[in-house]
Amino acid sequence: MAALPVLALLLLVLAWGGPPAAGQKRKEMVLSEKVNQLMEWASKRSVIRMNGDKFRRLVKAPPRNYSVIVMFTALQPHRQCVVCKQADEEYQILANSWRYSSAFTNKIFFAMVDFDEGSDVFQMLNMNSAPTFINFPAKGKPKRGDTYELQVRGFAAEQLARWVADRTDVNIRVIRPPNYAGPLMLGLLLAVIGGLVYLRGSNLDFLYNKTGWAFAALCFVLAMTSGQMWNHIRGPPYAHKNPHTGQVNYIHGSSQAQFVAETHIVLLFNGGVTLGMVLLHEAATSDMDVGKRKIMCIAGIGLVVLFFSWLLSVFRSKYHGYPYRYIFF
Repeated sequence: MAALPVLALLLLVLAWGGPPAAGQKRKEMVLSEKVNQLMEWASKRSVIRMNGDKFRRLVKAPPRNYSVIVMFTALQPHRQCVVCKQADEEYQILANSWRYSSAFTNKIFFAMVDFDEGSDVFQMLNMNSAPTFINFPAKGKPKRGDTYELQVRGFAAEQLARWVADRTDVNIRVIRPPNYAGPLMLGLLLAVIGGLVYLRGSNLDFLYNKTGWAFAALCFVLAMTSGQMWNHIRGPPYAHKNPHTGQVNYIHGSSQAQFVAETHIVLLFNGGVTLGMVLLHEAATSDMDVGKRKIMCIAGIGLVVLFFSWLLSVFRSKYHGYPYRYIFF
């Protein structure tokens, strides 16, 4: 009978001490297998492509001591997602910058789930739009800030890197591949100018042509006032397609963001207003007969009224509650 308390104590020790230790060891083994698998895939491809099984096993299921940045996208041609392709290019630049940096560790991985390869993942996360970037932290579930605000920040690699640093404390220095388009265009421009100077070396009056310089300056001003520099810095999508209705929006509904197509539209409208002003000026100062000047005047007024009215309508769509409008828009 004296042996019974000892046996009970031994069983108690085994019950409380044995299984947790074995469970912890198994947990460490599973975690090690996950990390080794991800490191192996990352060594071959900076952005790891995942289907539903890989996502559930390596991203959703514990244990996990690493963060995973996942881009949910739809890259297949029949999806016709132009924004997805543009965002994928920037995402690849970001992932490559991390993979080939000296600071690369297994603390963070970059992955991708394509709708045609993991539609079950989209359903599991109640996701109905692409592209979408989500950070799955090393501990716990994603919070509100772990979903990237694509419409506000754009998808430029530099903006994504800042968001990654905010969510994971991993700072990535974005290194873009060399782009020779700029130097080639500059060389071509210099070659054209050099050719003109060589062919017309005895007559350089074209360099003093006020109309030519005015037109070049006007094109530059229109490009800058339409927001082209903002596009270059933020890298916004060209437009947005509603996945439910299929409707394409070219004007962003917020004053804090814009689409590339929106800048082209604003540039066109500003150009129309400018052309109308030029026609009005010519009608007032030219030496043409009265009939032609009247036609130019009417055309100028029509262009100013029409395109300025459209500009105000764009402004009203972005600044909700703006009380003023022009003519019928």
